[in-house]
Amino acid sequence: MDNVWDCVIVGGGAAGLSAALVLGRARRRTLVVDAGAPSNAVAHGIGGLLGHDGRPPADLYATGRRELAKYPVEVRSGEVVEVRRGEAFTVRLGDGTTERARRLVLATGMHYRLPELPGLEELWGDTVFHCPFCHGWEVRDAPVAVLADGARAVHAALLLRGWSDDIVLLTGDLGEDRARVHAAGVRIDSRPVAAVRAAGDGLDIVFTDGAVLPRRGLMVAPSVCQRSALAEQLGVRFSEPNPLSSEAVWVDEFGRTSVPGVFAAGDVTVQLPQVAAAVAAGSKTAAAVVQSLLADEFGLPVPAWKEDADV
Repeated sequence: MDNVWDCVIVGGGAAGLSAALVLGRARRRTLVVDAGAPSNAVAHGIGGLLGHDGRPPADLYATGRRELAKYPVEVRSGEVVEVRRGEAFTVRLGDGTTERARRLVLATGMHYRLPELPGLEELWGDTVFHCPFCHGWEVRDAPVAVLADGARAVHAALLLRGWSDDIVLLTGDLGEDRARVHAAGVRIDSRPVAAVRAAGDGLDIVFTDGAVLPRRGLMVAPSVCQRSALAEQLGVRFSEPNPLSSEAVWVDEFGRTSVPGVFAAGDVTVQLPQVAAAVAAGSKTAAAVVQSLLADEFGLPVPAWKEDADV
């Protein structure tokens, strides 16, 4: 097929660029279409990524793009608005241009939907965070709070306990889990929260009764949802709903979705929403893409594609 990319990757974040690097080194013509504004753009630094711990996300992505320049990879700013299946995938961009590809990788990431609370969005990625593995070190041994309800409240508070012994859990009725939380040394405050606001190198939690609780950081439990309509448009299978998301794309151990030729990697699958995990998923998925192409070209044996939504 002339003028057909071996693979189009939708998304130029950690998973997408990692996949592009593997594909480029495998001599595969690859197009990365990046809409910009990755979900971690507001973070001051990436926590827990070997060799890049604390590095600003924008610096990492810029370096990744530079590394791709020597390979048969093009990174293009834009948005993929439609994909049609056929002998090859027809990919339409927001500017009206179209491209064709033998394989497609969804690496669009997810949108983090925060609780509706004044001030929360402004502090997101700084003193407000959702992952202690990414941000816990920065608030180690400091007074922190957790804002969540139900099972997620218990999980978040007990998980964060590994970084601090001064934790206040802002939540409603915990039922029988209250004793477990108390036993871990976590205080519970059930007063309604009116807002959060910046205060020095931390933040103030303002209650509806006017009281203020100063904290170094606040861990919240957001839900995540698709940033792109492509997964639904393509008809891929979604994973069973979980407390974090009801919109995670299902993939097998090779990053393959339920639609032949369509792969997915990174936060879009919500397996572990961390940059390190996204990099690893992009690399593994790209290797599977390369092998699937070699299966078409030379008969390389690969596991059968799982199209059955019940698999």
